Amino acid sequence: MYSEARKLHLIEEILKVKSESVWIALENVLKKGEVKLDIEKPTIYDFVGILSEKDAKAMKDAIEEACETIDGNDWK
Repeated sequence: MYSEARKLHLIEEILKVKSESVWIALENVLKKGEVKLDIEKPTIYDFVGILSEKDAKAMKDAIEEACETIDGNDWK
């Protein structure tokens, strides 16, 4: 039912449109069936510097502690 209410709201908003360029954009979206957003995908460089040195060291220590522990019973 929620999607039906959304459809009705969208129709109401569309009926208010006066701009020809908006009509063209709406027609293109409906014909394609998808919306392409101009959102750039993040690169590795977007994440540089987000951790403090203290946090990075804590993560490294936790990984070393957990991953370098060998339990001889695991091989049985």
